[in-house]
Amino acid sequence: MKIYDSLAVAIPEVLLPVPEIDLKKWAVIACDQYTSEPEYWQKVEELVGDSPSTLHLIYPEVYLNAPDREIRIARIQSAMKDYLKRGIFRQLSGLIYVERETAHGWRKGLLLCLDLDRYDYNPRATSLIRATEGTILERIPPRVQIREGAALEVPHVMILIDDPENLVIGPATDHKNELTQLYDFDLMFDSGRLRGFLVQKPEVEKMIIAGLYHLAEASYFQKKCGVPEGTSLMLFAVGDGNHSLATAKTIWEKTKTRSTNPEELRASPLRYALVEVVNLHDESLVFEPIHRVLFELRNPATLETQLKEFFQGQVVFQPFPDFESVKAAIKARKENEQMAGLISPDSFQMVRFLKPTHNLTVGSLQSFLDDFLKRKEASGLDYVHGDDSLLNLSRKSPNNFGFYLPAMDKNQLFPTVILDGALPRKTFSMGEAWEKRFYLEARKLIE
Repeated sequence: MKIYDSLAVAIPEVLLPVPEIDLKKWAVIACDQYTSEPEYWQKVEELVGDSPSTLHLIYPEVYLNAPDREIRIARIQSAMKDYLKRGIFRQLSGLIYVERETAHGWRKGLLLCLDLDRYDYNPRATSLIRATEGTILERIPPRVQIREGAALEVPHVMILIDDPENLVIGPATDHKNELTQLYDFDLMFDSGRLRGFLVQKPEVEKMIIAGLYHLAEASYFQKKCGVPEGTSLMLFAVGDGNHSLATAKTIWEKTKTRSTNPEELRASPLRYALVEVVNLHDESLVFEPIHRVLFELRNPATLETQLKEFFQGQVVFQPFPDFESVKAAIKARKENEQMAGLISPDSFQMVRFLKPTHNLTVGSLQSFLDDFLKRKEASGLDYVHGDDSLLNLSRKSPNNFGFYLPAMDKNQLFPTVILDGALPRKTFSMGEAWEKRFYLEARKLIE
């Protein structure tokens, strides 16, 4: 594996399904999507059946609390070994350039490996690779159980770079016709189309790496992000899949304690994680909000009162006739105003925070929700992608309530994380649920 130490980048050895495999059944959405909609995953199971599929290699989080968790994990790890033995994969060496059709155009990405030694998910990290949002530590152990001892890594992690000149992914786009096409197919359930190309031309790889070195220049980084001289460089920011990356990091740290051979550790597949890198400035990359749904409130009639008490009276409620009116009002807010929609089975309101406790609406609201759940005022909370899912779940029970949140300006992401640390958890989503990364490529973790 070719390694660029100062960039924390390695050129991967990637496994792809052999041509006989039906890729529409093979590729499935990231495991942390549709976590309150088991009917989606049931549809996937019906479509896939017994066909070779990444569905058999991942653990959809909708089933994380299922009683048969241990059986599921054993089945996943067994399927990985079985697929390797049956020759379902072909191995390729090199960067892979990816184009993904979304509602906003074709999102462009680049598959490579990142060095987990240079990644830190702690909120005030100063590492080269950082989390953009708070990491929920209790979500890591179940994932460790799934990944530990697994023969394969099947990634859905998407990493952002702040590259206004498009120097990193641009060369692959410009030379696409000279690259070897690996796949081009429609994803299941009208989720767009996916194309992949092997960057087998050394001169294109050289331009890509040169672009990364440019982004890593201290003076360029400081000027671009408007940060003081001496500020620690952040080259890569985790956009999607931070808990998966944190899991890989946890296992790598464990691995390091078991070996004293530096060369063995340097070459270990567990030191690296396969990810897709996307340019923050890609026009088709749109930041969507992640909404909240509270389930089965103990005293639904007191929710407004509890919001007022928590924020010491500094909240105002305004009723609206429908969902679209609430959304329009929130989108028309002034830059420093914090508002959220409050949706119940029979009403639509807007909540205005007069004296916000955080810089972002999501942070102010989350502080209340954490306290609300701590007091067991609701049976649970879910983080929801997309307006339809928010409406459906908010109206599924008379005791459910949903919160509609505004989108974050993506251009503020890098400066905010660099200067203020990680954002509140589940602050933004890179597109709607169906636009998330689908599992397709794999990488060997055990030789």
